Amino acid sequence: MAVRKTWTIVHRCGHEHDRDLSDRPADRRASFARWLQERDCTDCWRTSREKDSAGKEEWLAAKRAEEQRAATAWAAQFDMPPLEGPEKALAWAERSRHQLVTAAYGVLVSEGSWDEADWAVLEEKIRTVTRAGWWLDQRDAEATDLPELLAAATDADRLENPFR
Repeated sequence: MAVRKTWTIVHRCGHEHDRDLSDRPADRRASFARWLQERDCTDCWRTSREKDSAGKEEWLAAKRAEEQRAATAWAAQFDMPPLEGPEKALAWAERSRHQLVTAAYGVLVSEGSWDEADWAVLEEKIRTVTRAGWWLDQRDAEATDLPELLAAATDADRLENPFR
């Protein structure tokens, strides 16, 4: 007698489907059928993924909007110049600048050995870097590296020849 190839699967969601399992080895069909019964059918799975995706997109949009509000308020409070670059990169670069600079302040001044006078010197260098792309390039940098990164970016020789 041949091992059956078609199984009636009653999914967790309650939907019932006949499933041809002939593409599976005969000794694995029963366990695969049990595994399928523990899951939603394809249509219900897709619907739940679409709902999860929409909810995730809404959450991410709300998070980005809050980060943007914080970055804009911070830039106004500390008199940061507007960034220059492609329109679609500006908001992301503003958030990146805000996150990196505030993290650096925390590490260097609040928790570190810098005083406000040291920070004021660095803050002036921060104001001179207005290229959005530079801030995006530094988005994964360590906060403690900011002084060195800014020194490299504001080096007079590099300003004359940026590809050096």
